[in-house]
Amino acid sequence: MAGQVAPVGYANSDEKTWALIAHFGGAVTGFIAPLVAFLVKGNESATVRAHALQALNFQITWAIATVVAVILSIVSCGVLFFLPFVTWIVIVIFSILGGVKANEGVVYKYPMSIELIK
Repeated sequence: MAGQVAPVGYANSDEKTWALIAHFGGAVTGFIAPLVAFLVKGNESATVRAHALQALNFQITWAIATVVAVILSIVSCGVLFFLPFVTWIVIVIFSILGGVKANEGVVYKYPMSIELIK
């Protein structure tokens, strides 16, 4: 399937919890939740690391896009006022999709994401 990496599975429920935090937390906290998951469990679990990296790269990419959208909105004197809202909707939708796939044990490869951290 497009947009997905091969299933990895979880060694225990703790791994699954941290993977879910990385994805679902990103919708609420931006890059903070994936970063915490990466720093806390990334060295202990390759699975959590894979989930956290995918979510973190997506969140950083879209944080940059949101800053650009806000700047464009300001520069256009409000004509493009909807752009920051659109970026927020994209972040929420894809974070939920990533969390659903993580719940299934699949590392979700986010579309429209730049691999900044490897």
